[in-house]
Amino acid sequence: MNENRQEIVEQLTEIAWILDHKDWRRLGEIFTEDAEGYGQQGLPAITANTIRYLGRCGPTQHLTGNYRVRVDGDRATSTSYIRAMHFSAPGRPVQHWDFVGIYEDRWLRTDAGWRITHRSCQPLGTLGDLVLPVEDGA
Repeated sequence: MNENRQEIVEQLTEIAWILDHKDWRRLGEIFTEDAEGYGQQGLPAITANTIRYLGRCGPTQHLTGNYRVRVDGDRATSTSYIRAMHFSAPGRPVQHWDFVGIYEDRWLRTDAGWRITHRSCQPLGTLGDLVLPVEDGA
């Protein structure tokens, strides 16, 4: 496996770890400041959207695999499978929601390493009930 591909696969693994450990401040290690992803434009919006959804879940487990990476100079694309399991927050009725899909990412090599400039997700299916509680005051 070449070094560029390995670095991108490590980043794909790392974002799953970041999401599951709710270490939101580290999303800047994965996305560029002006990235597009999850229907949002820019790292601050991506971070806020991630907190809005995953911050209200209990434990999550994002499993990625079947990585396809194509590098062209300082740019790259990747496709990977995602299975994300979401469980209800403590004190809520026990629920789970599983999501399967395909991530398609565009990458840029920066001085700090490979960063996602654009992420899209093609949903393939879900199981269970969405576990996000109604926001306080809603």
